[in-house]
Amino acid sequence: MSKYSVLLPTYNERENLPLIVWLLVREFEQNGYNFEIIIIDDNSPDKTQEVAEQLQQIYGSEKIVLRPRAAKLGLGTAYVHGIKHATGDFIIIMDADMSHHPRHIGQFIALQQDHNYDIVTGTRYCKGGGVYGWDLMRKLISRGANYLAQVLLNPGVSDLTGSFRLYKKDVLQQLVKLCQSKGYVFQMEIIVRARQFDYTIGEVPIAFVDRVYGESKLGGNEIVSYAKGLLHLFATT
Repeated sequence: MSKYSVLLPTYNERENLPLIVWLLVREFEQNGYNFEIIIIDDNSPDKTQEVAEQLQQIYGSEKIVLRPRAAKLGLGTAYVHGIKHATGDFIIIMDADMSHHPRHIGQFIALQQDHNYDIVTGTRYCKGGGVYGWDLMRKLISRGANYLAQVLLNPGVSDLTGSFRLYKKDVLQQLVKLCQSKGYVFQMEIIVRARQFDYTIGEVPIAFVDRVYGESKLGGNEIVSYAKGLLHLFATT
């Protein structure tokens, strides 16, 4: 039986973490999937790591794997760190803030199994997908960022900036070696590099819901970093 490793990078997610872990465990156990959840906390000031330790006591160290880091070092490096400790055949990456609902994971797995895709990615921007809880400005920023990426990079997927995906482990290991980005651009670069090397990609429509607890990590620095990363990929791919 295939095993699925979920990578959950966290920073100040103490309220959200128990909810997302409970939903993940329920989804996997109800469907009979073999799984582990790897929590990569970057020394959160709100003591997310303490919550993660309590969850490990509840669900067991085989299901909840803790791989904390000393400081906030970026999303891309968090995934690299998590992959090193993953024992699954497939890697699932998602946000820990409840914006990605685990109910979609069964659809990811079914689509991957039906077509043997190397990557399955969730999309907000096709029929059946959507974004809920964002104000108009946030929607315009997201749509604009995705539109620019489509025009400049022609990635062949409808939601290049999404971060809810399933990968074959060996495929993701190869792709992260090629990627130079460390922040939000990392998600975009992964898909661009995958297309370069003819990896197959399937899409599942998802409902993206804005976080209930905590504050968004998206700020001015991330937007500037995204623009620089987009131009770099346009010039090098």
